[in-house]
Parts: sequence; structure tokens; C-alpha cells
Amino acid sequence: MTSTSTPPGLARFNDLEEHAAFAALHEACASTAWARRLLAARPYATPEDLCSASDAAMADLGPADLAEAMAGHPPIGRPKPGDPTSAREQSGMAGAAEALKAQMLELNLAYQEKFGHVFLICATGRSAEEMRDAVEERIGNAPEQEREIVRAELGKINRIRLARLVAEDA
Repeated sequence: MTSTSTPPGLARFNDLEEHAAFAALHEACASTAWARRLLAARPYATPEDLCSASDAAMADLGPADLAEAMAGHPPIGRPKPGDPTSAREQSGMAGAAEALKAQMLELNLAYQEKFGHVFLICATGRSAEEMRDAVEERIGNAPEQEREIVRAELGKINRIRLARLVAEDA
């Protein structure tokens, strides 16, 4: 059992059976290496400890692990059917005009052709226009620069998802 000073949602996560905790982590981030590293460091005393472990694990991901993490994210503007997490995170695109949605589709395809993976951004709280502007700006990046931006964006997404995972009312 974890300490009584551990927040309830985090205590619940700490106490999960290994397979259930791995499944929850893998749903937050599709990188198996990331999930295993966080799983191995349980129990966590604070949510910030969990997020710090996430940041460290993300920083250490190699190219294949980073690609695995990115593969778990649908293109902006096209959340996976039945995936409430992606739909919630991309809600800024939901009310966008059809012309902007079509523009995002074209930009997503051009980005994917250049970099070999979906355009990834922490979409939470961003408008459709902000996401469009970001892809337009980032498509000119060198692949190495873009890989590190993607790593940082994944880190932000992971922090949001982990906070939701260990929320008291989860």
C-alpha cells in the first residue's frame, strides 16, 4: 500500500496490478519503453514525481520508441472513432470551418510525406487556426529539429494524460 499522504488517484494508480497499470500507461503513451520505465519506478509519492519520470523517459526514447509513441496519435482533425481522449484533445478542430478542415488535411498529408509521421502537437486548448499555423510553421523544419519538437509535444501530452489518469475522480 502507498502512503496515506499520497493523493487518492495516484495511490489508486500505484496499487494497480502490473498489467492494469501498464495498460493505463500504454493508453496515455503508445511507447512500450516509456510505459515500462514508468511502471518500473512505481510507487510515486506525488503526481509531479510521476510527471518527472515521464519527462525523463521521454527524453531517453530512441528513434524507434519515439516512432511507436507517435503512431498512437491520429492526425489533427481526424480523431479515431470511439476515442474520447483524442476527440477531447482535438476539440479545437471540431467547430472549424470546412475550408479550414480541408486545409488541415492537406497540411497533414504534406507534413507526413516530409517527415514520415503525423503532425503532432499538444492540441489541448488550441484553436483550429493555432494548429494550422503551427503545422505551416513547422513543416519548414529540418527533420532533426522537428523530431525534438515532437518529443517535447509528446511530453506535454503525456503530462496532461497522466494528470487525468491519477485525478481523484478518475
